[in-house]
Amino acid sequence: MRRYFKSPLRLILAGLLGVTGAGVLGMLGAYQYLRPGLPDVTTIKDIRLQVPLRVFSRDGRLIAQFGEQRRIPLSFEAIPSQMINAVLAAEDDRFFQHGGVDYPGLARAVLRHLLSGNKAEGGSTITMQLARGVFLSPEKSYRRKMVEIFTTFRIEQELTKQEILALYLNKMFLGQRAYGIGAAAEVYYGKSVDQLTLPEIAVIAGTFRLPSRDNPVANAELARQRRSYVLRRMREKEYITEEEYQAALKAPVESKLHGPAVEVEAPYVAEMARAELFNRLGPEAYTAGYEVVTTVDSRLQHAAVKALRGALLDYDQRHGYRGPAGRATLPSGAREKEWSQALEEYAVRGGLEPAIVVSTEEKSAVAFSRNVGRVNLGWSAISWARSPLPDGSVGPQLQRASDVLAVGDIIYIAQETSGNWRMVQIPEAQGAFVAVDPQDGAISALIGGFDYFASNYNRAVQAKRQPGSSFKPFLYSAALDHGFTPATIVNDAPLVIEDAALEGSWRPQNNSRSFGGPMRLREALVRSRNLVSIRVMNSIGPAYATQFIERFGFPENSLPRNLSLALGTAQVSPLEMASAYAVFANGGFRVEPYFIQRIIAADGKVEFEAQPKFACADCVQPTAETEGGTTNLLDAPITSSLTDETRWGGRTYLQEKSLAPQVISPQNDYLMTDMMMDVVKRGTAVRALQLKRGDLAGKTGTTNDRRDAWFCGYNSSLVGTAWVGFDQERSLGPGEEGSRTALPMWIYFMSEALKGVPEQRRTPPPGLVSMRISADTGLAARPGDPDAIFETFMAGHLPPQAELDTALPVGDSDEENKESDDSLF
Repeated sequence: MRRYFKSPLRLILAGLLGVTGAGVLGMLGAYQYLRPGLPDVTTIKDIRLQVPLRVFSRDGRLIAQFGEQRRIPLSFEAIPSQMINAVLAAEDDRFFQHGGVDYPGLARAVLRHLLSGNKAEGGSTITMQLARGVFLSPEKSYRRKMVEIFTTFRIEQELTKQEILALYLNKMFLGQRAYGIGAAAEVYYGKSVDQLTLPEIAVIAGTFRLPSRDNPVANAELARQRRSYVLRRMREKEYITEEEYQAALKAPVESKLHGPAVEVEAPYVAEMARAELFNRLGPEAYTAGYEVVTTVDSRLQHAAVKALRGALLDYDQRHGYRGPAGRATLPSGAREKEWSQALEEYAVRGGLEPAIVVSTEEKSAVAFSRNVGRVNLGWSAISWARSPLPDGSVGPQLQRASDVLAVGDIIYIAQETSGNWRMVQIPEAQGAFVAVDPQDGAISALIGGFDYFASNYNRAVQAKRQPGSSFKPFLYSAALDHGFTPATIVNDAPLVIEDAALEGSWRPQNNSRSFGGPMRLREALVRSRNLVSIRVMNSIGPAYATQFIERFGFPENSLPRNLSLALGTAQVSPLEMASAYAVFANGGFRVEPYFIQRIIAADGKVEFEAQPKFACADCVQPTAETEGGTTNLLDAPITSSLTDETRWGGRTYLQEKSLAPQVISPQNDYLMTDMMMDVVKRGTAVRALQLKRGDLAGKTGTTNDRRDAWFCGYNSSLVGTAWVGFDQERSLGPGEEGSRTALPMWIYFMSEALKGVPEQRRTPPPGLVSMRISADTGLAARPGDPDAIFETFMAGHLPPQAELDTALPVGDSDEENKESDDSLF
């Protein structure tokens, strides 16, 4: 033995064996000591990444995402190979060779700790970093390091290398609330991972070490240095060529945040979805990876946003220029840097770009926007900006640009469809627009104000305003149910009402302050005569009227129990109005509005699917003859004029529980729609004729002192409601009525929404009769009367003096009768 250890080499080997053995024994002892406190790594396969709530349109476009941690999980197969190479080169180039611990690297780290006394991290492999990030605290101690090593061994036993790497790339924090490479690509570059360039990949790979410090937004120079290190390591490992390496080094480092790649501008709908999910799930809604598919159609939502903003800007410009949004004192010789600094505190609002005026000429000006650059403003873009006057009109015409603009003025600009830029201002008035599918109540588009980020008050849902004359169709429907006809004569004349509920005498007026005398009910609706509506209400009784109107879905407490209801003094939201008009659009059925189509969990399971009730007059449960009588055939097709089976979710029939209740008769519904089509053809909504369609119906509405302007209109496939007013109620100004202020919003929306959609003419239901009547008296016309007109009535409600040979069912095709003098056609 003495001779054996005389050899120096043998002595060294023996020493190493002794140290190794002691180390092994020490590790085994440490493991036994620490084992009770080690985490259960078998749960790592069930780790639920904190994935934000995401809200989508019904056609799969992102509306918004909510959650403190931004994460976009990716499978290993979906991760680009160059991203894997970059991370391995920077963090652990022997990842696929070691068993979780890189002993040489760990030994170097231990030696460094011993020499410096610094307990900073070092020698950690990707698996060790994952163990630390998933199971352990940020404490820095030798004990914690031993726990980390043992946990690493367990992870390597439970998962494959590919699973470990995928979890690491999806789990780790990479700065700026981004967790995982998917979110980092979106946050730093506004891209998906597969769209990143090599320099961008290297920047993200470089953030794993110190994400809060080395990310490009926090410190672009440190991010550049870290990128250089990653690229050098990739070149050393021959993951990239020399040419790629040199080109990537020269690329600039972008240093700005990018939001989620929102594809649909529907923030009010997104907030509605967020609130609903939070009510259902609590805080878990923001972290469990739920996806909400709404009923919003991205194309219709885009049209609604443009329609509302365009209508409000047009209204705003009619009432003059209130002055610049701010002023900046620019130094002599100021250029883009100083201009940009002056605009820092001004945000884009409702798509309007803040800009600073940098020069003016006689009939033009130049402004600078941070997002657009220099913009030339011609005279047509400036000359509207006349001074507002107290009565709502505007002052004298401008003579030169300097009358209204000066260098240093902060203004807003917007691009017209022609491509030219126009000076604008953020409107003070607000608006809302809602579009609803009348067949099932699905909300197809909704916007609750000019700019959600300036005011998240959702006027489409939360604002309770008086609808004015747009409420009259519900009263007229009640009158038809009570025995009135479109030809019933009602006097449009002055009226004084003594009503204790109205606190004394009430002298209602027409908007025009004029009177038309006796007129048919149809004409009264077309011309929106207030005094006729009050007499109708008085005739059928407020109690009957309110009970009937509640069928359209209005809350009982929103309807006053007095004659003022005839003028639209209810307190209702635009969504409630759109939902109520859906009854007229679908044939008389009450459908409930809804905006969430389905809720999908992170594992792809559908947690909720909307089960709306459908409006379908022809969807009677099918039956068939059997030897024992009749039986239901649930699989048999129905006889229906609606041939689009996808409307019923692929089903060819509807069970009774899926049918919406019918709240007005088909005959009542047909007559009301027919009268409201006349409102469009020759009444207060005649501007809608520019759509060149014959299937549109609706009603304008204006409240006292023009505080609210409305238009509610529809065809069989879509209902739209537009509202304009001030949040703090005041007059919109002279001439600002529903037909001028709200109707243009509806027209623009429908022009986009109905592109390519064929006209949908209604087939009259049974039980209607068309007659020739006197336009003056509303009575049946006598044979040969040259001034007779046609009118439609419910069977059993024909006007006095009607003779059997002067009435035929609507749609009768008797050619002989058509040729006679007494013909109805």
